[in-house]
Amino acid sequence: MRELNVITWTAMISGYGMHGYGIQAMELFYQMKAQGPKPNDVTFVAVLSACAHAGLVDEGRKAFDSMKKNYGFVPRMEHHVCMVDLLGKAGLFDEALEHIQSVPGKPAPAIWTALLGSCKMHKNFDLGVKVAEQLLGVEPDNPAHYVLLSNIYASAGRMDRVEMVRETMINKGLKKQIGYSSVEIDHATYTFFMGDKSHPETTAIYQYLDELMRKLKQAGYVPEQEPVMFALEEEEGEFALRYHSEKLAIAFGLMNSRDKTTVRIFKNLRMCIDCHSAIKFISIVTDREIIVRDKHRFHHFKQGVCSCGDYW
Repeated sequence: MRELNVITWTAMISGYGMHGYGIQAMELFYQMKAQGPKPNDVTFVAVLSACAHAGLVDEGRKAFDSMKKNYGFVPRMEHHVCMVDLLGKAGLFDEALEHIQSVPGKPAPAIWTALLGSCKMHKNFDLGVKVAEQLLGVEPDNPAHYVLLSNIYASAGRMDRVEMVRETMINKGLKKQIGYSSVEIDHATYTFFMGDKSHPETTAIYQYLDELMRKLKQAGYVPEQEPVMFALEEEEGEFALRYHSEKLAIAFGLMNSRDKTTVRIFKNLRMCIDCHSAIKFISIVTDREIIVRDKHRFHHFKQGVCSCGDYW
């Protein structure tokens, strides 16, 4: 390019961050400060987000302070959300709460959502319930908040509370967002839902996936059943996990692409822990690289390792 402007630099930093390459993102940021244009406030959103994805707490703190002291930017809500996400994912809940208290005015729902996700990640059930109550007070008709609260209750073994949340959603007429995964083959896009049987090749897809799951178990894979919105029997739970939308999309992608080619999946929701574990094993037994873009970031699976470092 003839001109490397602030947009170019920011886009590169953001791209590295979303793929989990936080160190490379920060190297670009330091290079930008040394020889590129002056960063703007959007650049700092990209930098803080990259730090949150990679667990670079010290770098994130320094960048946030530098934004204010060295560049004179007043932090916007996006910057605060990134900081709470960064601190929460690192398990620094006291510092995350202190940061929220420092935010001028009333914290946006996105700030509480970031903290709630971290509470679920670290199984901090007591704080998670309090945060969820804050969210429901601000957005009482957002079904995503009820689902997260329900999952936190389920993790804590409070199935009575899970049922209460479920009844509340039913009474309010709220429904969970339906998850789906898409894969592109020969310039055509194919979309799958959990347990989907609408595709013309359904029988072949399920047979391929069943055989693939058998190989995964031989390689050491054990299904990881996260607490879910509605309680399932163990056998039903494993059946539901096996046919999650991303597993169906990956099976179809593997069946219909050449050996050694990368399979790329888009998912509209956050990937569950079982699919994350299973895809690591799939990358081993098929010797394929699999890239999944979920709601929050990109995951590159290769030879049993994910680029996120299991930090997501």
